[in-house]
Amino acid sequence: MSLVAEKIESAEVADCGFTLSPSALSPRLLEVRFERSVVSAFLEAIADWPVQALEYKSMLRFRVGKILNELCANQLQPLLVETLVNRDTGALLITPEGLDSVEQAEDMVRFTTAVAHLFGRSNYDAMSGQYYARFVVQNQDSSDSYLRQAHRVMELHNDGTFVEQDTDYVLMLKIDEQNMVGGNSLLLHLDDWEDLDSFSSNPLAYREMRWSAPPSKNTRKDVFHSVFDIDRSGKPIMSYIDQFVQPKDDEEGNWLTDLSESLEGSQAILSVPVPVGSFLLINNHFWLHGRDKFTAHPGLRRELMRQRGYFSHAKTLRNPQQ
Repeated sequence: MSLVAEKIESAEVADCGFTLSPSALSPRLLEVRFERSVVSAFLEAIADWPVQALEYKSMLRFRVGKILNELCANQLQPLLVETLVNRDTGALLITPEGLDSVEQAEDMVRFTTAVAHLFGRSNYDAMSGQYYARFVVQNQDSSDSYLRQAHRVMELHNDGTFVEQDTDYVLMLKIDEQNMVGGNSLLLHLDDWEDLDSFSSNPLAYREMRWSAPPSKNTRKDVFHSVFDIDRSGKPIMSYIDQFVQPKDDEEGNWLTDLSESLEGSQAILSVPVPVGSFLLINNHFWLHGRDKFTAHPGLRRELMRQRGYFSHAKTLRNPQQ
């Protein structure tokens, strides 16, 4: 039995300032809820370090993680590490009680930073120029990608496909939401995808392809990698997004289109409502994520924050012999 399963079964974490339970949507998705007293004690302990301090001094991101872990009886860090690298889980919906208003946005960023730096480190985000990115989705948008376009589905994908940094995890926080109907987060675990074996066994799955991003991503260098790779246990992992892959010929283009249609048609997609102040944290190698469309409204507004980076305590990455 894994550490995560043992803790759920024994309710051991109940006295550590947070609770842990499987989501009603899927046992792969675990829900963590931090008690209000722990959240308040954490914010009081780091009161001298505003978000700007965390931006300027990256070492402080690890210190705020240490403080949060100590407030949780040092049980939070091993739980996060085990959950995120465990192929059977690898996803968390986290809710810090009392952080539920846009006026607390900076506190939300500080709390998510502490969580992320207990198991890894957030990468530089070229879109924002920081280790995190905040962005707004509104009723009207003229951006060059689907990230901010409210009235269409943002298809399932992995992050970090067009950068050279390892992107082991993605953290997605909801800071604000006004006049919203729809727009749930969409998640798909690779092992639940009905056509995984068919697509991951195709020779094109491991052919190097070109990936490039639009101007809004602030990166000009193309990168080259395959859609699929193999993790240390010999199972397939993915690095894929339909908007940024550049097939060189009709064979690649049609195979990629078939792959995209299969993913979008999967019956195993989870539609996950995320309350304001809560955040999703997923292993980016065997979970794909997207977003459902919203119902149009002139006052529609959603503000999100993203952190993504690499694991520093454990890895579920490529086979080291490849």
